[in-house]
Amino acid sequence: MANTTSRPGSPPRRAAPLLATIATLLAVLAADLPALEASDPFDTRAITPPRPALALSGRDSSYLPCQALPADAVYGVLEVVDLALCKNPTTREVWSFARVQAAQVGLAQSDFLPGIDGRLAAGRQTINSQSASQRSASLTLSWLLVDFGARSANLEAARQLLSAASATLDATVQSVFLDALQSYYNTQAARAAVTAALESEKASRESLTAAEVRYRVGTGTPADRLQAQTAWSQATLNRIRAEGVLRNAFGRLARVMGLDANQPLRLDEIPSATPDATFERDVAALISEARQRRPELKAAEAELKAAQSGVDYARAAGLPTISLNAGPNWGELGGLSTHGNSIGLTLSLPLFSGFNTTYNVRAAEARSDVQAARVDNTRQQVALDVWEAYQSLTTASQTIRTTADLLASAEQSERVALGRYKAGVGNILDVLNAQSALAAARLQRIQAMLDWQVSRAALARAIGILDSSLLLSVSAPSKTRTQ
Repeated sequence: MANTTSRPGSPPRRAAPLLATIATLLAVLAADLPALEASDPFDTRAITPPRPALALSGRDSSYLPCQALPADAVYGVLEVVDLALCKNPTTREVWSFARVQAAQVGLAQSDFLPGIDGRLAAGRQTINSQSASQRSASLTLSWLLVDFGARSANLEAARQLLSAASATLDATVQSVFLDALQSYYNTQAARAAVTAALESEKASRESLTAAEVRYRVGTGTPADRLQAQTAWSQATLNRIRAEGVLRNAFGRLARVMGLDANQPLRLDEIPSATPDATFERDVAALISEARQRRPELKAAEAELKAAQSGVDYARAAGLPTISLNAGPNWGELGGLSTHGNSIGLTLSLPLFSGFNTTYNVRAAEARSDVQAARVDNTRQQVALDVWEAYQSLTTASQTIRTTADLLASAEQSERVALGRYKAGVGNILDVLNAQSALAAARLQRIQAMLDWQVSRAALARAIGILDSSLLLSVSAPSKTRTQ
């Protein structure tokens, strides 16, 4: 219904208050715009995932995550993972996307509230050489009352997409967590390989010295001396290559931590690896646990629910809507003024949209089917990830025990061969073969240690339980720091 009056002459007395009200409202909105933009009436911050950081239960209260360390700081596995989660661009990107989805939930909630529009207009109109000034003002309240579930479906889709974004953030955090661990252990393995290469080079030099001594006293041959010289040169070359691999490993580690590749880093002592039975359970039980915990599967399931809500939204979009409209208005043209108030209901009844609704529904149903297939595929992939990680950890656990025996026997063999050669009862080939076997045993031991640490973390990642508790169990107990 509407109430409108008109009169010639000056503007009505009620026009001035209306103009003043609209002008004041616009001025207030303009002044408060920064505050309005910073406000959060739907409290979306409460549903926004926190910034990725390493949570350490039982850690010293002085520990602050995401804090930059001094230039000469020594990094342990905890510090490496902490910086990776905080500074790696991948985690920041996914966290920002989750914040976008939280804002989309607030946007969907805003559709349930009315909107108020203010309008001021002024102009001059000329008709048959006659000019007249024209002014108008209005306030309009618009409120969608009934839409047969379209807004509810849109809100549910936004909430499910936020859940998917949160789960994707969790998955990304665990992936970066695992990447940081792999880079850390690769670098530690490269350090150990350099140490092993130095030991092999030292042993080769000792063999060369022994060969030269026997050659000078006449009990050795030139061939022995040349073979020992060749072995020492090869050991030196292996050490140089190992040092190059270590430098590259430090660069990759810095990259994972969100630092420049040329950032100098100092690492803690290499943590020891002691195989345990933490994950020695039935594989079927591990797969079942993974399907309950893996964030990738949670994200896929949330996206499926969002797609199903999209079907409801597409159907509701083709149904009638009922809206409430109300507000005062005033106008003036050529001395004739009008003012009034209006309130009413508007029924919007879509009769024919060129089959737009039909195909929107079909497309939404197809997207739902696509997402359902992705859920099934993710479930199968989770099972495969757990199976492969479990087998890798089992192999690594067995290998780390065997390489300990291999290294011990190789060290004993090298000592015996070198002692026999120095005593004049052995030959140089036995020494060189024993030293070569010892160098290989050292590298296999290092690789076994690395494989076990990484496989253990990979299985935790496959199950969806990769967190700080794994780090606390492998942190080096010694506080002695080395470069």
